[in-house]
Amino acid sequence: MATDELVKTTTGIAHHGAERLPSVDVDSFNIEIKDEDGFLGDRASKGAFREMLERWRKPLRKSGEDPFGDEPSEEISKKTLDAILVGDDTKASALVHSAIEEFAQQLAYVTRRFLKTKAWARTERIVVGGGFRDSRLGELAIARTEIILRSEDLKVEMVPIRAHPDEAGLIGTLHLAPSWIFEAYDSILAVDIGGTNIRCGLVETSWKKAKDLSKAKVVTSELWRHADDEPTREGAVKRLTKMLKGLITEAEKDGFKLAPFIGIACPGVINEDGSIEKGAQNLPGNWESSKFNLPASLIEGIPAIGEHDTAILMHNDGVVQGLSEVPFMQDVDRWGVLTIGTGLGNARFTNRHKDSGNGKDSSENGKDNNKKKSKADKE
Repeated sequence: MATDELVKTTTGIAHHGAERLPSVDVDSFNIEIKDEDGFLGDRASKGAFREMLERWRKPLRKSGEDPFGDEPSEEISKKTLDAILVGDDTKASALVHSAIEEFAQQLAYVTRRFLKTKAWARTERIVVGGGFRDSRLGELAIARTEIILRSEDLKVEMVPIRAHPDEAGLIGTLHLAPSWIFEAYDSILAVDIGGTNIRCGLVETSWKKAKDLSKAKVVTSELWRHADDEPTREGAVKRLTKMLKGLITEAEKDGFKLAPFIGIACPGVINEDGSIEKGAQNLPGNWESSKFNLPASLIEGIPAIGEHDTAILMHNDGVVQGLSEVPFMQDVDRWGVLTIGTGLGNARFTNRHKDSGNGKDSSENGKDNNKKKSKADKE
């Protein structure tokens, strides 16, 4: 099947990994910046924070004063660390604060490098998502990063993502969908694919309450930790199809007017036809193969939803998580998202403001294609 035919078959409405979306232009995503020590994103990941915590523990461990005893740093829960921050053990609290400060310094360094790239020029606000954000220590690190940047006269806000990180990647898929969906239907299916988990959800648009989708919510979701099962690629698609069919049944039972649309957030550089160019190495099997197309595979398993043919749109997971913030970013023009997880996801957006005089939008359009934008910026 030719590329144009495949795009039309799997989406029916637009193309995957699009630069221009209904509310924003995607100026860049998945930028990989390197320095002498490797990829910058590795400096500000969940794993990096655990390594910092371990380094601060070592001197105390030698003297028998480590408040965490023999527990490995990577196994200490965020809940435990948050409790220590407000607890009575000042030495333990100081230890965690030390790791937070080091992490904030690294996140500030990485953010400065992003802001120096052409794609991120004049960014006014950065939303920070990912699992690390879902903790007090994460919020402190984000706030401390903003203070560091402002002390250097970089006038950029750093704010935690509003939606729970587990739900932001589902809610964000609404902003991939065309407007007619919201007029005719009250919910969609959403998929958030990660290197460890796949989450599917039924997302209620609440469009009649708020046409900017600020009231959208995840009604129900199902999580599959595929890393534990180590499935084949085909096995993963089969399980995902089964999860989505279950949600369709549940939506019908609960009386939702489910749109014939599935929005997908997926790691990597997403091509127009739904293939993945790179960045999907943590998914089960080879998702970057020219012979594999996830949207097309799901269409085979779910050719219709209700009485209409299924349409699917897929975009990079960092982009989609950022899109959940669209309703709350209307007071700025240029904004970005950093997602702190296994790595550091990133995307930069320019809001599309409609010009009522001529019907055209006045957004600043990126001229490069997605492939160019995803490569390391040389600046």
